[in-house]
Amino acid sequence: MQNSKRILVAPLNWGLGHATRCIPIIRALLDHGHQPFIASDGVALSLLQKEFPDVPSFELSSYKITYAEKARNFKIKMIWDSPKVLKAIAKEKKEIKRLVKEHQLDGIISDNRLGVFYKKVPCVFITHQLNVLSGNTTWMSSKAHQKIIKKFDACWVPDVENKPNLTGKLGHLKKSKLKIVYLGPLSRFEKKDLPIAYDLMVLLSGPEPQRSFLEEKLLKELQGFEGNILFVKGKIEEEQSKEDIQTEKGSITLYNFMKSGELETAINQSSKVLCRSGYTTVMDLAKLEKRAFFIPTPGQYEQEYLAKRLEKQELVPYCEQDDFTLEQLSRMEDFKGLAHFDSEIDYSTLFALFSKVNENSDPTPTSLST
Repeated sequence: MQNSKRILVAPLNWGLGHATRCIPIIRALLDHGHQPFIASDGVALSLLQKEFPDVPSFELSSYKITYAEKARNFKIKMIWDSPKVLKAIAKEKKEIKRLVKEHQLDGIISDNRLGVFYKKVPCVFITHQLNVLSGNTTWMSSKAHQKIIKKFDACWVPDVENKPNLTGKLGHLKKSKLKIVYLGPLSRFEKKDLPIAYDLMVLLSGPEPQRSFLEEKLLKELQGFEGNILFVKGKIEEEQSKEDIQTEKGSITLYNFMKSGELETAINQSSKVLCRSGYTTVMDLAKLEKRAFFIPTPGQYEQEYLAKRLEKQELVPYCEQDDFTLEQLSRMEDFKGLAHFDSEIDYSTLFALFSKVNENSDPTPTSLST
């Protein structure tokens, strides 16, 4: 194809959310005749390699992000880890420069990878965090993040521009000179009218050790659940594994991971979903119009904010990880559940950025969802 472009897509390896919301973008690049390339590390890279085995992929330097074992130490650990993150970002910049030259790349799409930028090609930054919540240092972390975003030719925010929206203050600024484009919510899934096979689906993800802590707690608490549970651990391993456990009042079917097609079917076949309140998960569940219960990752301000906001709107209940008991799930009956925002992304207009360097683009926030 004459206008085919070679575009690098590089999500941050922080749980699975950044990688999974890049799936519809990679699909769209392929559908529009472009050649995507994938770059990441860890489980994010593994997941995308399983989803797109025929797309060239590369490993980038790892940020080596892990959570503190105790929520109160979350910010301290982030500060403690920052030197190695900065070192990884510096290495990442060199790796990107090499990839652009070796593979003659025409553009870059970075999902929250701060060093995935090269000034000689059009570069896009995907984030739903124009404001980065960090407690009493939110103003500082937000300004620092916005300064990085400003280097890019565009910032794609996976939400709608106006109210009602999913991100609230995370993805909306009162005033900004950033080149913001609101995509509408991004999801790899489609809503399907399938018979219900599971009374509850547990969907885990996120960095260790908190993912394992929640897995252990839920397997213990859910032994008394009345009905059938599908439990997806979110552990991306070489081979898929399945285990069936009989409980007093039902059963638990355990998978280490599922690929997108399987997950789409499984969530559509589940009456309710118990999971983290990561933003990608929120977008997926809204697309599928599901009732849910959220347990935010301890100490992660963004997930706590989203969970509190959605409970306040009477859409989804939540509780802290240490407070979860089986009885908490009954609260879902008093909440409306998530609803889908009807929006279609105009990918042709979106990808036009890679045909020219947008040096004179209008910095006014716009929306590409209709």
